[in-house]
Amino acid sequence: MAAALVRPRNDKMIAGVCAGLARRFGTTPTTMRVIFLASCLLPGPQFLLYIALWILLPAEDSYREAW
Repeated sequence: MAAALVRPRNDKMIAGVCAGLARRFGTTPTTMRVIFLASCLLPGPQFLLYIALWILLPAEDSYREAW
């Protein structure tokens, strides 16, 4: 079973979005950050998606309290 998609309280640089995505998809946070930075070279709404995930993804603490 895959990990839940939440923003971790540890191993985050700005908001923990890349760390949460990395944990969910089984890769390292550094790899996910490099992928995000590389995607910023392409046209598209990457920053808006990051901000949306920052707002929509629950923090790890609140997720554990809900369960």
